[in-house]
Amino acid sequence: MNSLKIKNLTKTYANDVKALNNISLEIVNGMFGLLGPNGAGKSTLMKTIVGLQQPDSGSILFNDKDLIEHPTFIKKQLGYLPQDFGVYQNISAYDLLNHLAILKGLNDKGTRKEQILALLEKTNLLDQKNKSVSTYSGGMRQRFGVAQALLGNPKIIIVDEPTAGLDPEERNRFNNLLSEIGENIIVILSTHLVEDVRNLCIKMAIINKGQLLLTGNPEQFIAEIKGKVWKKHIDKNELHEYQNQYKIISTQLQAGKLSIKVFTNENPLNGFMQTEADLEDVYFTTLQKLQ
Repeated sequence: MNSLKIKNLTKTYANDVKALNNISLEIVNGMFGLLGPNGAGKSTLMKTIVGLQQPDSGSILFNDKDLIEHPTFIKKQLGYLPQDFGVYQNISAYDLLNHLAILKGLNDKGTRKEQILALLEKTNLLDQKNKSVSTYSGGMRQRFGVAQALLGNPKIIIVDEPTAGLDPEERNRFNNLLSEIGENIIVILSTHLVEDVRNLCIKMAIINKGQLLLTGNPEQFIAEIKGKVWKKHIDKNELHEYQNQYKIISTQLQAGKLSIKVFTNENPLNGFMQTEADLEDVYFTTLQKLQ
């Protein structure tokens, strides 16, 4: 069982923005969802874990090894798929994986070839192995990103906003691939898309403005707000009036009408109907606590 322990991690940038504010987390094998809006501090946390930047204070232990003192330790066991995954022009998927495998220290030619072909098959790219990655669709490129992240049999994989911009079919295919990978190693899914965390992760954390707001099991959090979420359709021009009266957690336009959700222990009356709570409701109510 792999273990990542983050304790009291703090990072402040030169403009006095506190990107990480005393973050503590413990992550083991499986899919872990790190959820938060853009600019919440997710990418800063990921970069700090993988050693791309140093924190101001705090500790990171991976399998009981201090990563701040020994930053190269995790790099030997890490697969990383950043948000912006650039590729060389005019180089085939197979040749690029071969190049990256050599950089990762896979020196035996036969073993390297075997692993590359297996990963191309796993990511459903074997038939496209001789095509330039720069010509791939967004979904194919993301799956290639997973293939390169899996080179060298890592014990931890970090993926940063992996399904942004993918169509629903590619997104499902990509998520199924991540879920399969996450059975035996740590996979940290950093995203602002609640649906991906709900579908994939048994543990999660919500981060915003550098602060850890919530960590635990998604289903447990949904159960905790059961019976406290209420919904009503209103005219768009009534929104300001309702915002003054109620704690609105989300709004959505449906067939020309505005659907609003409020979070309250008591029945708000006034035409509101109780609705089934979901992870998005957990997310928005948690973010509101920081406002």
